[in-house]
Amino acid sequence: MSRWFIALDQGTTSSRTIAFDEQGQIAHVAQREFTQHFPASGWVEHDAEEIWSSQLATLEEVLLRLAARPGDIAALGITNQRETTVLWDRVTGKAIGPAIVWQDRRTAHLCASLRREGHETEITRRTGLVLDPYFSGTKLAWLLDNIEGARLRAERGELCFGTIDSWLAFRLTQGQHHITDVSNASRTLLVNLATGDWDDYLLELLRIPRACLPRIMPSSFNADIVAHAGGEKIPLTGIGGDQQAALFGQTCFKPGMAKNTYGTGCFMLLHTGDKPLMSQHRLLTTLACNRAHEPLQYALEGSVFVGGAVVQWLRDGLGIIRSSAEIEALAKTVDDHGGVYLVPAFTGLGSPHWDPHARGTIVGISRGTTKGHLARAALESIAFQSAELLRAMQQDANLALRELRVDGGAANNDFLMQFQADLLGVSVVRPAVTETTALGAAYLAGLGIGFWQSADELADRWRVDHRFEPQMSRDAAEARLSQWARAIERSKNWMDSESS
Repeated sequence: MSRWFIALDQGTTSSRTIAFDEQGQIAHVAQREFTQHFPASGWVEHDAEEIWSSQLATLEEVLLRLAARPGDIAALGITNQRETTVLWDRVTGKAIGPAIVWQDRRTAHLCASLRREGHETEITRRTGLVLDPYFSGTKLAWLLDNIEGARLRAERGELCFGTIDSWLAFRLTQGQHHITDVSNASRTLLVNLATGDWDDYLLELLRIPRACLPRIMPSSFNADIVAHAGGEKIPLTGIGGDQQAALFGQTCFKPGMAKNTYGTGCFMLLHTGDKPLMSQHRLLTTLACNRAHEPLQYALEGSVFVGGAVVQWLRDGLGIIRSSAEIEALAKTVDDHGGVYLVPAFTGLGSPHWDPHARGTIVGISRGTTKGHLARAALESIAFQSAELLRAMQQDANLALRELRVDGGAANNDFLMQFQADLLGVSVVRPAVTETTALGAAYLAGLGIGFWQSADELADRWRVDHRFEPQMSRDAAEARLSQWARAIERSKNWMDSESS
């Protein structure tokens, strides 16, 4: 009898379902894009109901393709865009407002107010995070304050808050389970890093009613939670925020192992073991995925808000390419960067700058600048931002990495991966299965039901597709990084300057 492991991969621009076989190989994939809403400058919203319907459609499509008999689907795992915030009615299961996306900057003024009041140091000490609109806590506070009657209803336990994993789990279990996992919970600005549980000080500070919060689970569990879809009843046994799930799927289980995911944003994580390592360079300390009855695991994380999304902007905003796949060929139509640098700070800057008021900037344009230079500058911007993260990470951890494991859609771009290796001066390694976020969710689910017994068993399955070795001299790489730093400075604090 065939046994399949289903991963729901709910991302920022699309919902996907991927079925993996017992060897961790992809059997079927279904995907649906959904609408992006930009109601004001710096605001980004999704329709939570559209997220649910698109995700359910992909799941039902994969189940139909598998023609699975009862029992063929061994387990289901969820991985998701993390800080995106949903508030819904506990009885009807319907969202009562927009899903506020992780990229959204509408709570910048609230964060600034908390900073002026002197709360940032204590928030960082408890959460490992910086005080920034990126995280869910201030987004939830905004929803409670701006939807009529929401705060009172939340206090009475009539409303549920959740990141996208909670939203999907609630709908899949027909309202029976309001849960999240430690990796997603640690991104809310409401969880104590040491305990892995909701923190009363933080809840009081942001005026968040405990009654609306989900139960925090390990990332891999077996708790008799059943998902309903396509006439099937499937054990739900794994949940992991997308970046921690990718770290797990890359089998980075030991301290000192690192991965970078090239998706809508770019997210670099370094496993630091069972003790949190607090950053001196404004990186994030976050909870990694863990198994039931095992100690909490930690990682350092650097977050780039706009990675592959800059390619979408060239396609949808400027119209200089028709599909994202064309970007590499267009970038290769020029011999060099032509002095052009593109800083894609469309919704501010993430690690290590944390400037919500920064905006996108292109510098170095001349009469000789072509579409090819813009395409090349866009791809290079992804690598430049990631190089900043790794440099800060190595300084925090006091170690020099030998390799960086990569995944995500843009990891299939050879030009980008080679340039990344050149800037970093270390090997960039692309695995045979680049869908490591979904694979991580499948692994968590499989461990939950006991199909796989150990992390070592999973690590033995990891295979290399291509290894990119540095070809640029360190002097040349440092010169490029120095110019990038100049371009970054020109993008900072733009909105404040404009408003004054």
